[in-house]
Amino acid sequence: MLMRTDPFREMDRIVQQLSGTSGTWSKPSVMPMDAYRQGDAYVIAFDLPGVSTDAIDIDVERNMLTVKAERRPAEKSDSVQMELSERPLGVFSRQIVLADTLDTERIEADYDAGVLTLRIPIAERAKPRKIVIGGTSDRKQISG
Repeated sequence: MLMRTDPFREMDRIVQQLSGTSGTWSKPSVMPMDAYRQGDAYVIAFDLPGVSTDAIDIDVERNMLTVKAERRPAEKSDSVQMELSERPLGVFSRQIVLADTLDTERIEADYDAGVLTLRIPIAERAKPRKIVIGGTSDRKQISG
């Protein structure tokens, strides 16, 4: 069996354990995310492996999107002796200010394979549209 070591990762893990930097509801850790536009929707994907859907809260107030999730420790019997624990536990949170051009009334959320994906449609008023020029086609010549 091949074992890789990363001394800096191990130091980070030790510092996190000693300083108690795992997320709490009052001071949550940040969750990684990607954000991009796909067609007529804005897509935001959050990495939340090992989090059950009932431990995820999604709220929108005006144009502020808040996502909170909690990764809880797995149930273990008394006969289990932990040898290595690197997966962070606790609360994770992210707040994003959404543009006024997004339709926050029609946000869709899906959770698959540890990734929470939010699709936010672009509002109709923000989509490009053609402007029709009005007026008459009668032209008059001005003589002086």
